[in-house]
Amino acid sequence: MTAMTRTTDRVDTTTVDPTDTTDRVVATTAHPTLADPVVDTLRLGQVDVDPLPHVPDEQATERPTPSRPRGVSRGLVLALISAVGFATSGSFAKALLEAGWSPGAAVTARIAGAALALGIPALWLMRHRLRAFLDNWGVILAYGVVAVAGSQLFYFNAVTHLSVGVALLLEYLAPVLIVGYLWLRTRRTPSPATLLGAALSMAGLALVIDLFGGIGIDPVGLLWGLAAACCNATYFLLGARETKGLPPIALAAGGMVVGGAVLALVGVVGLVPMVATTRPVALAGMTAPWWVPVLGLVLLAAAVAYGFGVAATRRLGSTVASFVGLTEVVFAVLIAWLLLGELPGLVQLAGGALILAGVAAVKIGESRA
Repeated sequence: MTAMTRTTDRVDTTTVDPTDTTDRVVATTAHPTLADPVVDTLRLGQVDVDPLPHVPDEQATERPTPSRPRGVSRGLVLALISAVGFATSGSFAKALLEAGWSPGAAVTARIAGAALALGIPALWLMRHRLRAFLDNWGVILAYGVVAVAGSQLFYFNAVTHLSVGVALLLEYLAPVLIVGYLWLRTRRTPSPATLLGAALSMAGLALVIDLFGGIGIDPVGLLWGLAAACCNATYFLLGARETKGLPPIALAAGGMVVGGAVLALVGVVGLVPMVATTRPVALAGMTAPWWVPVLGLVLLAAAVAYGFGVAATRRLGSTVASFVGLTEVVFAVLIAWLLLGELPGLVQLAGGALILAGVAAVKIGESRA
């Protein structure tokens, strides 16, 4: 208040020549009086005024650019690791099925064990942020029920009505469904490279699973297969969401807990047969204890596959990640060759090449978009 009084006194006592307009303007600008309400408001801090427009820092704008390729390449590596993990499930599960396990029991052991394997590190990581689980309960619930339990149950129901090849082809329509869903939601036509990649990937998938070796279509099985494809698409769409305060391992762990509970429930009520044995299994040309393939299903086919899958999807987006996920079929053929001695044919190798070409085309199309 003292400073303002002094300023006012100095202005009031200043002698101004009434004939000199320039001096009057300068004096008024340099020494404003309290009689001006705008000046009063600015001086009292009631209005936040930025006298100059904000000019973005070019160096700050360009700084994140070099990290983007590293993030994409890291996402591709994570997606391929996830695909390898998922690809081991067929060989480990087949060893258990041949030893007398039911598919439902093998899947339940896989998901429930992964809930424990991922849950411990996730709880340790989130020990000071447990509130994040409650804040994202809807995403976790949908991920566990639809993306984890639903895809497993619907696929097994499809296999009971269709050949394995047709059921797999239907389930792996998920990337195409994602492209169509994003097309409808954003009203933006996919790039020609993306559409070409989708066509190449689907053709390669048909060759890898030997679709044309024996086709059997049943309407009920077709519906189950399409339901499995929708669940698979949901897996990528939910994984790509940026959940506030919930890292990928926490989302995967929460999904495993929910999915394991759902699978156990359907087993208890008798919707899915649950049969497990302790007989030795045949694996990689040797006889192994039953817990070896179970451990493989838990750690590789579930914990690594789902944990790395969510991390990769957040970096790549649902479209690219889903097409990279198709390499699971190629890796499954190679792993079956190593663990079960099932040699891939030339047609399967050609199909794998088409899938890789399709993934590359989709990646190029999405990058340009």
